[in-house]
Amino acid sequence: MAFRRSIYKSRAQLEAMIEPGLITAAALAAVRDAVRPGITTGELDAIADRVIADRGAESNFKLVRGYRHTTCISVNDQVVHGIPGSRVLQPGDIVSIDCGAQFRGWNGDSAISVIVPGSVDAAPVDATAVDATAVGSVLVDATVVDARRALSDVTEGSMWAGIAAMASARHLGDISAAIEDHILGAGPSSVSGKPYGILREYVGHGIGRKMHEAPSLFNYRTPDRGAEVRPGLVLAIEPMVTAGSDQTYVEDDDWTVTTADGSDGSHWEHSVALHDDGIWVLTAADGGAAGLAPYGITPAPIA
Repeated sequence: MAFRRSIYKSRAQLEAMIEPGLITAAALAAVRDAVRPGITTGELDAIADRVIADRGAESNFKLVRGYRHTTCISVNDQVVHGIPGSRVLQPGDIVSIDCGAQFRGWNGDSAISVIVPGSVDAAPVDATAVDATAVGSVLVDATVVDARRALSDVTEGSMWAGIAAMASARHLGDISAAIEDHILGAGPSSVSGKPYGILREYVGHGIGRKMHEAPSLFNYRTPDRGAEVRPGLVLAIEPMVTAGSDQTYVEDDDWTVTTADGSDGSHWEHSVALHDDGIWVLTAADGGAAGLAPYGITPAPIA
């Protein structure tokens, strides 16, 4: 009989996951602070790598076969798994940054979306009249920035809706439903005039000794109620949302997932633990207090 590791962790195991979560949060905070026009995605990756190393941890992304970077950084129509490199960020870009750390054999995993600051033009920008690659020379169409900010807000909000649902859910399907309900409840995207797209082929997951563990967590309803939600469960809750269609393709680098219709994407993620005393967001410095406050939920420290 094959051995199957339980998806539920002991109190001691949950305690061991606190530090890698905080290290992951620190790395993302440092990257967020560094986002500006003119910086390259490779430079941002180096910042995350330095923070993780300085805390005595290692990048769990580098432990994935064939991947050599500390982060995945996806820009505009790239939704997830973008490879950091020489790409220069422009004012108004929407940038999704995914990062993880392994510390003493335990993992953290988290993602944020950031709008690159810069000059915003109140009137639509004529893309044929400017060089869209010249750093600092482009006034960004305010409607584009507003749409990207709305996309990020919807995605982040759906993540928190899922995290809040985890506090009282009976099965994984309850969390999935909460995520989908928030996204659909946001109304139509200003870009497509239709509901925001929810990626179907990429989902959340369990996390612990490995960055990706069972169970899978869908960001939309399925007929399967899913595994039981009870103390000891740790999930990486990570909605991936587009301003248009949910159809994507993988670029020639064999990693970057990009929208088929060219619409923008956003990715938010937290690693979250449920324990006997309540819920705790491992990859948030405050344990998720600010994000859960609108739901009337106060996170309970694990230790």
